[in-house]
Amino acid sequence: MPIPQSEHLSTNRMSQVFRHTVATYKFYWFEGILDLFVKHGQTRMDIWDIQVEMVVNAWYPVCYFHLSFGNSESLYEAILKLQADYNIPINIPAADLRFWLNKHKAEIYSRLQFLQFNVPYRFLSPWIHTADNQELTLRSLTFENGCPYRILKDASSFTIELNPEWLPYFSDNYCVLKNFIYWDLVMFLQPRNPNVPNIPGKLIRPDTRNSLKRQHDFWDFVMNCGEHIHCIYTGAPLEAGNYDLDHFIPWSFVTHDLIWNLLPADSSINSSKSDKLPDLNHYLPQLALNQQKAIQTCLQHNYNGKLLEDYLSFGYSIQDLADMPQTELVDCFSKVFTPLNQIALNMGFQSWNY
Repeated sequence: MPIPQSEHLSTNRMSQVFRHTVATYKFYWFEGILDLFVKHGQTRMDIWDIQVEMVVNAWYPVCYFHLSFGNSESLYEAILKLQADYNIPINIPAADLRFWLNKHKAEIYSRLQFLQFNVPYRFLSPWIHTADNQELTLRSLTFENGCPYRILKDASSFTIELNPEWLPYFSDNYCVLKNFIYWDLVMFLQPRNPNVPNIPGKLIRPDTRNSLKRQHDFWDFVMNCGEHIHCIYTGAPLEAGNYDLDHFIPWSFVTHDLIWNLLPADSSINSSKSDKLPDLNHYLPQLALNQQKAIQTCLQHNYNGKLLEDYLSFGYSIQDLADMPQTELVDCFSKVFTPLNQIALNMGFQSWNY
């Protein structure tokens, strides 16, 4: 993805920072610098503060969406270990996570120290061509070749200072530069997550989730037409307006609200099931039958909503799904859900049985 060019800045070199990237460090390093400057006004940044931003920005892709960063990447492993060792909620808000990391700096500093060994220097390689970190540090002091920051390091501190000439560019093009980072990050992650849906939607924590009002209205319509729907997990009978909607395959994997993956469930289920994967052998046949009941009811009672179109992704007409014998129906649903379930398991999502 191209970035805005400038006659006065070495933007052609900035365009090269993610070439030949073998880990995610540079992406999150640059994002951290941009955020600290644009959102918090910092032009001189302690390396620790950038490391914190790197963890905060990588937290959701790793812990919530279970994206793979590749083989044995240290940032990925460090985040997983922090979450497990301190039992940090996987959906913790960014501000709370940032506060937690700073509060526990003394005890976790060594866990993240690896982030200052290479990336501050290697990011500047398009401007300063040397593999010697000490030499690069010295040459950066004069902002050689118009590099975007200089490295200030001594026995007691390790900071970077942004090149004043870059500050207006970073401010004016913040959103474009963030998209530049995310575009290249997606290109990096896609081959490492070849069958994972919607990788671009899994790079940041969603501010809000879509309302499920239309989906609730769909299932309320089915129940109000007299169809008896039971929770496939508890067996409890459900009534219109008195149930939760469950993403059968977790939303954090599919990141969509298509009706064929949503079904009414007892309100006690969501807290225990959370983002876990239900046992397909036990629950999939019941899911398929409940979905078929809904389709049949909608066809019989002239449902006028558009959610029935969601089922077309199964490769059959709506009427075909309504008329399908049970064995064929379960096989049809299995062909859709089994690959999704297996990929999610491979990514680290846990299995669940009520």
